[in-house]
Amino acid sequence: MKILYHPAVLEHDTGDTHPENRRRIQAFSHLTPEPLILDGEPYLDLVHPKAYIETIRLHSAQCLPFDNDTQASLGSFKAAATAVGATIMAMERGDFALVRPPGHHAYRDEAHGFCLFNNVAVAAQKAVQEGKRVLILDFDGHLGDGTMDIFYRTDQVLYWSLHQYPAYPGNGSANEIGEGKGKGFTINCPLPSGSGDDIFRHAIEYMLPAAIQFQPDVVAVSAGFDAHQFDPLLQLRATGNFYHWIGKTLQETFPGKLFGVLEGGYNVEELPGCVFNFLAGVNNEPMPHPETGTTSGLRIWETYEMYLHQAAGLLMKYWKF
Repeated sequence: MKILYHPAVLEHDTGDTHPENRRRIQAFSHLTPEPLILDGEPYLDLVHPKAYIETIRLHSAQCLPFDNDTQASLGSFKAAATAVGATIMAMERGDFALVRPPGHHAYRDEAHGFCLFNNVAVAAQKAVQEGKRVLILDFDGHLGDGTMDIFYRTDQVLYWSLHQYPAYPGNGSANEIGEGKGKGFTINCPLPSGSGDDIFRHAIEYMLPAAIQFQPDVVAVSAGFDAHQFDPLLQLRATGNFYHWIGKTLQETFPGKLFGVLEGGYNVEELPGCVFNFLAGVNNEPMPHPETGTTSGLRIWETYEMYLHQAAGLLMKYWKF
């Protein structure tokens, strides 16, 4: 797995004080641009209605914000479409799309939480239309509420999220497991504030049997790194060690099926190390940026286990743990 990057993603201008700004990508030195990036615009309507696509284009042309968090500038439509194209290319190549704006908070017809188009959802829907089953593992510290909603009623996509709870966007409780044909195909692992590496690893190991039983053809990783202990937006305590471990674990479990796309991660000094640790894990290479691992207190474990048992109790009708 290697980084897939195009400088068009820098054209989304949110201002220097916004957490999701271009410095997140500029923090990666010596990036080699992909000269023939796929145009994502023709694929947007796999998920997003045409009227919504035109709304994004209009807001971009007029530099109109969607809300206080979700900004638009002259280059935003191009950046967001490029992010979608790079994510599809990453899926086809087994690579990591280093893109912005992120996507997992974007609904079918609503920009939300820094996100305009849902990058991973468009790629996943393309795979579904090709007859493939897609696992989306979202280890961003926030629930990918847009992705969850888009696939909440289908059995062709298993959406699995680890996220701080309660926290933005507010939902993502253990009892949200899907509806209709999709019941049992949404797995939420709510994590209490203060959760460290030990809880993150336990949550993956406990729920991994369900992902294996799903037998995915494609494994999409919504790779946000704002669960890191020094991220300014959340109160989780994962370290770069976890990101190396999860990359290695996923590649060993689903060899040759993996791709990744950047979601959150707002400490620009820590973000590159987290990404490179994840890539090294996937590529079975030594961890380039080790940290001292973190452990969770007893009360945090008790809260986590309460959430976990609630989720498992509901999901045992569909999967064996």
